[in-house]
Amino acid sequence: MFTRVKTPNEIENMRESGRILASILKKVKEITRPGMTGLEISDFVDEELKKRSATGPFKGYMGYPHAICISVNDEVVHGIPNGRQFNEGDVVGFDFGVKYKGMITDSAFSMVVGKSAKTKKQFLKATEQSLYAGIEKVKDGVRVGDISAAIQRVLDQHNLGIVRELVGHGVGHEVHEDPNIPNYGMVGKGPLLKAGMTIAIEPMSTLGGYRVKMDSDGWTIRTIDGSLSAHFEHTVLITRNGYEILTAWEN
Repeated sequence: MFTRVKTPNEIENMRESGRILASILKKVKEITRPGMTGLEISDFVDEELKKRSATGPFKGYMGYPHAICISVNDEVVHGIPNGRQFNEGDVVGFDFGVKYKGMITDSAFSMVVGKSAKTKKQFLKATEQSLYAGIEKVKDGVRVGDISAAIQRVLDQHNLGIVRELVGHGVGHEVHEDPNIPNYGMVGKGPLLKAGMTIAIEPMSTLGGYRVKMDSDGWTIRTIDGSLSAHFEHTVLITRNGYEILTAWEN
């Protein structure tokens, strides 16, 4: 279904969903360290959701077994939490959704566990910058291609691979709603977006080529060339004059 204009009540519930999501992801970043496992993070997230009377819409979605996706190094997205310990210098992506009073928000970030090489820091910073470049284009009447082109411009400037088979999307009533929002495109092209719609913008980049493959688990998607991958995402409300990031972290 094409993401529709949300009612004021639905928007308020998405705001609360986004606040819950951001507070949990912020805690995930704070506790993640070498020696921890994805399963420990998954258990932590489950407990935090219970405390806030919210649910994780990823769990059970098309059979996915957890509330959070955890992707390590060359894994781009949809990694399944497991018992492998994080090593110093691993690049780990956390992709998470929250459902509150029927409304869903979606967000992701990548980090280096423990100490980081300068190259990895720059890689993650550039990918995050591309997310905000896309968000800055959001307003009533924007076309998807305007957002996509802004993301691509930043990633191209840093010579990063742009994953083409995975895209952003509408969100709110469902985990994934139309339209798709690619991380590359042309200004003035694509579906028209209106104030009151809610979208998830999520650049996925690599330090190598853009081609990806799926693991035998049927979920984990990784780079074909084994290069590192990064993923950043926010749920954004389109307003008459611009945008509101519903999953922004509070300082």
